[in-house]
Amino acid sequence: MPHKKLRIETKNRVGYILLDAGSRFNKLSITTIRELKRAFAQLEEDVKTNVIVLSGYPGESFAVGADIGQMVHFSPNDAFHFAELGQSLFEQIESCPKPVIAALNGITMGGGCDLAMSCDIRLASESLRIGHSGAKLGIITGFCGTHKLPRIVGKNYAREIFMTSEIYSAAEALQMGLADKVFHENEFWQKISCFAERIASHELTALSAAKRLINAAEDTDLRTGCLLERETATHVNVIQQIV
Repeated sequence: MPHKKLRIETKNRVGYILLDAGSRFNKLSITTIRELKRAFAQLEEDVKTNVIVLSGYPGESFAVGADIGQMVHFSPNDAFHFAELGQSLFEQIESCPKPVIAALNGITMGGGCDLAMSCDIRLASESLRIGHSGAKLGIITGFCGTHKLPRIVGKNYAREIFMTSEIYSAAEALQMGLADKVFHENEFWQKISCFAERIASHELTALSAAKRLINAAEDTDLRTGCLLERETATHVNVIQQIV
């Protein structure tokens, strides 16, 4: 089934999911979220892909959050199922055995910020503008942003971001830890491709194990985490010797 809101490209063991809504802003409509779920499932199954990059490049926005035009017609039941759909996408990204890179090419607001947080690494263009404007609109995210943002930037920054509805620059996002690296706009995509291909050149078994263990570390005590790592390392390293 063809995609209406995105494109998929692959090159040098990197799969690119490029949001392309056909307008200035990539909105996370029901259709877009469903297409993203299909796209991630497709690239997860692709044996020639080791890394996935998600971006809105070369457009003006990464993703600007939920489609407010749809939301104004939601019943409470509709709102619940929409939040459930978004959360299922983000859980899918977080549990994907392949590293997922968010290439934040521009405006990244609301649910778009939540989408970026579900990715393993966030690389930004200097043109990045990021924030959560829900309070200004009288709404709150249903995509787990209130729980994930404090774990990335800390509670103080999270309170500021959610309660002021301010829009932050790439430099500010980098300072807060919301972006991992910032690249000049003119070299952004070249840097993204080089970064992704460097990771993709490594063994997927090791990449998957590292992702799984690092994600588990947040909710696991140190002793249990060390045991998990020991068991995983034994299994992975034996496989590599056999191969």
